[in-house]
Amino acid sequence: MQLVINSYGSYLRKNGNCFQVKRDDKSFEVAVGKINSILITTAASVTTDAIKLAVDNNIDIVFLNAYGEPYGRVWHPKLGSTTLIRRKQLEIYENSEGLNLVKEWGLKKLDNQIKLLERLRKTRDEKRGELDRYIDDISESRERMKRLRGTIEAKRQDMLGLEGRASRAYFEAISMVMPEKYRFAGRSRNPAKDEFNALLNYGYGILYSLVEKACIISGLDPYVGFLHTDSYNKMSLVFDIIEMFRIYIDEPVIYLFSRRMVKDEFFEPLEQGVGLSKDGKAALIEAVNKALEETIAYRGRNVKTRNTIQMECHRIANGLIRPGEEPDVEEWDMLVDEGDLKEGRSC
Repeated sequence: MQLVINSYGSYLRKNGNCFQVKRDDKSFEVAVGKINSILITTAASVTTDAIKLAVDNNIDIVFLNAYGEPYGRVWHPKLGSTTLIRRKQLEIYENSEGLNLVKEWGLKKLDNQIKLLERLRKTRDEKRGELDRYIDDISESRERMKRLRGTIEAKRQDMLGLEGRASRAYFEAISMVMPEKYRFAGRSRNPAKDEFNALLNYGYGILYSLVEKACIISGLDPYVGFLHTDSYNKMSLVFDIIEMFRIYIDEPVIYLFSRRMVKDEFFEPLEQGVGLSKDGKAALIEAVNKALEETIAYRGRNVKTRNTIQMECHRIANGLIRPGEEPDVEEWDMLVDEGDLKEGRSC
């Protein structure tokens, strides 16, 4: 379970072997064994006893800002695995293995975009021709990306250019199928310029925290990236790996709009942009958690969507120290068991 605290003035404390959340005269408790992570999205109080209970049970506490970006995390200080994984991250950057890994992630992102637009096309006959053109544009970028050879350093700008071109086509297509009131002019980050991007940005922030955690558990160094360049305090690898999973946020956000579930009160004005209200955050978190709980096919197994993030990071780490060798059945089963979560509860 993911415990989400999104009410101003909430109070998180330890009570025996449970987390207790209080606000005004209301409270509830959740056993520590049912919690996988804690998200705090607003001003709240947390006791040191609650923090220690979380650390002792391998539960991360993530603090999100108004845009959904993690600005802090409480996590145990241990490495997720052998330091050999981190050494290998540095080694393969200089050769074709590094580019091949980055291409795999980029191609997966473009495949996800194409598949989502194909699903949208099935129920929108009047927009079939336009969607076909956008799908063709992304497919062309995919083919060009697939043919890239060399090193990351030599092909970084080509990769970023192709990814950017595909993303422009993708978001133009999504805007086209939005209710007219909510159509948007491309991606806008923080602050978002429109309602769609406000929801998307906050969702990506939640996803970012999941990928960061998966990297740490797998023994990957989140600061040693490949395509995204290194800079001070930037988790470059998280920015690299998250590309494969953005679809996990895109789809539930599109679902909220297409089902006319988005309300004006979900949003509030920010300086030079649009942010989410408490109701907007709650609706998004519910939709994202529901999507992450769905079972999908992953590398020959049926697993919950959220578990694929940890499993994929584990596969990447495994590939660095045992090239060409997939994790065995016991390893996959262990990861599925550890990641088998229930729908998050919020307060």
